Amino acid sequence: MNTRLLPAGRGRRIAALTAAVVLSVAFGATTPAGAATTGGNPPDSVQDALHNHTMGSQVARHLGHRTATVPVSFGPLAAVYGMDVSSYQGNVDWQTAWNNGGRFAYIKATEGTYYINGYFTQQYNGSYNVGMIRGAYHFATPNTTNGTTQANYFVDHGGGWSADGKTLPGALDIEWNPSGAECYGLSQAGMVQWILDFSNTYHARTGAWPVIYTAQQWWQDCTGNRGDFTSTNPLWVAKYATSPGTLPYAWTFYTFWQYADSGTFPGDQDVFNGAYDRLQALATG
Repeated sequence: MNTRLLPAGRGRRIAALTAAVVLSVAFGATTPAGAATTGGNPPDSVQDALHNHTMGSQVARHLGHRTATVPVSFGPLAAVYGMDVSSYQGNVDWQTAWNNGGRFAYIKATEGTYYINGYFTQQYNGSYNVGMIRGAYHFATPNTTNGTTQANYFVDHGGGWSADGKTLPGALDIEWNPSGAECYGLSQAGMVQWILDFSNTYHARTGAWPVIYTAQQWWQDCTGNRGDFTSTNPLWVAKYATSPGTLPYAWTFYTFWQYADSGTFPGDQDVFNGAYDRLQALATG
């Protein structure tokens, strides 16, 4: 079930997706950019048609897919494993995800100002009910409306936050444009301002700074390494490899790492950089 409020000029309303294409890949393998997505997500063409894009969909489109159980580089270091899901995962079996070691989840709430995840309530409450710490994310489309407008839309449709130790700050998913100019037609300075407006509005509405999800290459190309969000916004880096690699400017450490787009858990595979009590602290504020 998807809820879509398509902007004017985007064409007719498209029926809900009835089947997803799943690609099975060996552990640690990477498949070419542009191939079908994994983790229960449909191909790029379907996501484009539905105007409903998953976190990392454009990372995979540009840099390739990866299936993995755990990121090799962690070994015995403190880490907490989790996942991010969208409507394409439907009614998630959260108990199985918990039994497999998942302790946190991010759920897609919105995209632009035209899409609301129709499965959000089941996914958000279901993950909480089995004991996970959970949060919501917003897929940004800076070419449709400004950062302030999209932050308000996100908060109004599931992206809020409370200092209860079980709710993670909302996440801004900022990656390549699914269609059109890769940086959404914004200048590098304009992109930094868009992100800043979103971040400031979210903080004013909720009292928390949003997590910023992005890839180093996109950040370099589309912000020109301008702006410094390190003192306010936790970093969620996307890197489908055995290590997170070079971080976007000017972060010196990451809070989350999305290391594969399929694996043990539903949706994308993520890890928190720290012990469980630090994850709880992030959810407490």
